[in-house]
Amino acid sequence: MSNWYSQPAPADDIIISTRIRLARNLSGIPFPSRMNDEQRSELSERVKKAVLESNTPFAKSLRFIDMKDVPENEIYSMVERHIISPEFAGSSHRRSIIISDDESISIMIGEEDHIRIQVILGGLQLEKAYDIAERLDTLLGDALHFAFDSRLGYLTECPTNLGTGLRASVMLHLPMVESSGEIRALADSVGKIGFTVRGMYGEGTKATASLYQISNQITLGISEKNAIDNLKIIATQLMEKERNERGALDKLKAEDLCWRSFGILKNCRLLSSDEMMNLLSKIKLGIGMGIIDIKEPPIKLMIEGQPYMLMRKYGIMNSDERDIYRANMIRKALE
Repeated sequence: MSNWYSQPAPADDIIISTRIRLARNLSGIPFPSRMNDEQRSELSERVKKAVLESNTPFAKSLRFIDMKDVPENEIYSMVERHIISPEFAGSSHRRSIIISDDESISIMIGEEDHIRIQVILGGLQLEKAYDIAERLDTLLGDALHFAFDSRLGYLTECPTNLGTGLRASVMLHLPMVESSGEIRALADSVGKIGFTVRGMYGEGTKATASLYQISNQITLGISEKNAIDNLKIIATQLMEKERNERGALDKLKAEDLCWRSFGILKNCRLLSSDEMMNLLSKIKLGIGMGIIDIKEPPIKLMIEGQPYMLMRKYGIMNSDERDIYRANMIRKALE
């Protein structure tokens, strides 16, 4: 089955993905940082039973994975595919995940909170992603007793998630906004209304290939609907700004930039991850402007060309060997 990043999606010339994440904890069990192995096993089994033994379509469309059975390379390739968080991948504790075949749904069990429900879809699909997450939340909430306070909302290990426990984000491709030097001003302006700008892999990561995540920071004192509506307004405004700036770009210069990048990728024999990202960013710009078309979506190549994704496919390699395999993979994709 195709992954979320393999198919055309609404507004995907600018907006790469939409993600909804809900943090939930069960009442009567310590937060994950205080849990023992027995409690972690109990938590895992309770969540597994609540989903896979439910009389809902989720029971047939999702599967359970105990992370102790997953090789390290596969675990970190899941981070590169945006299925799990880096913190979840690096944890030494017992943890598990419930996931859909297309990897658009993942339920991390035993991350910072007992349960992290995540739905990630291509393009701008905030309402659809939230609807799926809400149905999973209702399913788990009916079967399990979530820790909830009438004043503070859902109780979470980190106080910054108190309230709705919702993190909504969109990832945008903003090469023209970036080149005009407006990213800092963007971060300042959205920060004033409770949103933040981050890199491709979220908190603590730098932007690469002109890819930026925008997500809400405030979860207390605001409804899920308001957070999502405000994020959609911001994303739509940025999308229009990026499109307008692309429209003002000299067409010949844009064509030269795009086709030079294509030529390098089509003929390279060694390709680092950073160079791949930067060149594919220019190809994606060209696709969005109607200059060029390629068989595989650039975001798919960006993800599949990451280090652990390559090792997942071809086996353990050092960085020099990965540069060879990455170049070969991209050349074949551009045939």
